[in-house]
Amino acid sequence: MDAVKRPVQALTAKSWFRLPRQPMLRHGLFALLAGVGFYFLTNWFSAFNDYELGEIAFFAIALAGLTLLTGITGQISLGNGGFMAVGAFTLALLYTHTKWNLVPELFVVVIVSVIAGGIIGIPATRLRGPYLAGMTLTVALGLPYLTNQYESIFGGDQGLNTPPPTGPSNINPEQWLAWIQILGALIVLVLLGNLLRSRFGRSFRAVRDDEIAASLAGINVPRTKVIAFMVSAGCAGLAGAFLALSAGITNSAEFPLALSIYLLAGVVLGGTGSLMGVWWGAIIVVYLPNEWATDLASDFHANSLVSANLAIIIFGLVLVVMMLVAPSGIQGGIRWLAAKTAAYFSSDTVTNMTLPLQEATEAGINPPVNGGSVTSTEKQGV
Repeated sequence: MDAVKRPVQALTAKSWFRLPRQPMLRHGLFALLAGVGFYFLTNWFSAFNDYELGEIAFFAIALAGLTLLTGITGQISLGNGGFMAVGAFTLALLYTHTKWNLVPELFVVVIVSVIAGGIIGIPATRLRGPYLAGMTLTVALGLPYLTNQYESIFGGDQGLNTPPPTGPSNINPEQWLAWIQILGALIVLVLLGNLLRSRFGRSFRAVRDDEIAASLAGINVPRTKVIAFMVSAGCAGLAGAFLALSAGITNSAEFPLALSIYLLAGVVLGGTGSLMGVWWGAIIVVYLPNEWATDLASDFHANSLVSANLAIIIFGLVLVVMMLVAPSGIQGGIRWLAAKTAAYFSSDTVTNMTLPLQEATEAGINPPVNGGSVTSTEKQGV
């Protein structure tokens, strides 16, 4: 292994190999490298795989917002599926009644979702634990199905059309939409990464660790919680708008209660509090309910009732196993493995040092050689 260890040590010792210290430059570099990788993936994948890659991108946006709220600030939420519905129906209404471009429409979607998050976040500041989870659960249950009561506005069961944007003629629509969704995900993650490096990020963590200590340190705890809710809702609304573009139609059936449960499970499985972990969580949210659970139910010839609930059952089992094997999620396990690998390839060595005897030093006598003991006469200086 020394033949591999020495080149790695020489590479990491180079000054140009080190990442920029400024957070915006470092996060921008990561986003640029990820964008190049996604570009080649979309050119290599088929149209259906591009569609799934776009789904992973917008679910990563939703999970990033929920990570900030739950993993960083410590506020349990089961209502982000409802905020995704707010974003999706806002985009559908803008498409139906305006002739705007997609960019300003998405900007309005984020603003409306942020306002909705503030409305829910203000009363939520007085709640915590299961009471907060119960309140946000009503958001996930009520908001999507409220649209069925106003068919003239939201289209009822039929919903509203949200066709995907058209790109150049030489690019298939799935690939073009995937590029837009991936670009949106990378921008959101860069902005959130810099936000968590600012004083707001430190306030979020302080509120999560101890609200009383944070308040004594001068942090406005209710305002910090509301800001976290608003940022999380904005991310969920943008993700809901991208989901509406992928589906081509927006109705309440696209936002069931299971969606909010999948989002929370994806945050835990990917790595609570980790923005890199949202990609792992998004992959699980996309593939487990739609493909892995369906294939498993087909292999075992399960009936329709079992097939409909198999994904939630598998999510529960995976969560239990993950809490036992890797409590910090997939990204936490990767971080642990990377730390062990870095320690192995590190060129720093710890030398053993033998400290002199304290009583010999106090007496002004040199410490004994070869592990010898100090006699009583040596202690007296005779």
